[in-house]
Amino acid sequence: MTTTIRPETPSDEKSIEQVTRRAFLSHPHSHQTEQFIIRGLRAARALSISLVAEDAGRIVGHIAFSPVTIADGSVGWYGVGPVSVDPPWQHRGIGRALIESGLAELRKRGAHGCVLVGDPAFYGRFGFAHNPALVLAGVPKEVFLALSFDTTSPHGNVQFHSAFEAKG
Repeated sequence: MTTTIRPETPSDEKSIEQVTRRAFLSHPHSHQTEQFIIRGLRAARALSISLVAEDAGRIVGHIAFSPVTIADGSVGWYGVGPVSVDPPWQHRGIGRALIESGLAELRKRGAHGCVLVGDPAFYGRFGFAHNPALVLAGVPKEVFLALSFDTTSPHGNVQFHSAFEAKG
């Protein structure tokens, strides 16, 4: 298996939606709207980084990064997600490769940090941890995680792009 991580192209959009739908189909905390979130971010031109994992010409994974708003006015912070790997391709390091590539690209662009909602045991491997100074309304604090790339210390309520409210 030789998986390549690269930026999405317009011809990847349908495959990204299909992979994302399949990846979250049986996820216990999903409302199966992740593909609509990506579509909404793209339509709003808020999809700052969109990477795909490709193997033998087939899209097998995807990760999205979009700007977030923090109540204290901090800039240069991004939200991670959705992160999708097609179920037959899961547990092969593709998600890890997508996350590492995306974080490297954020750093290259001068971002200050990023936030996400996810499993602390998994995302802790990349340096994500709960930051009590940051709050995402309606989300348990133990699964709202942050990773700072520098010494900035944002605080307050965090808001993801309105595309994260997509229903279909």
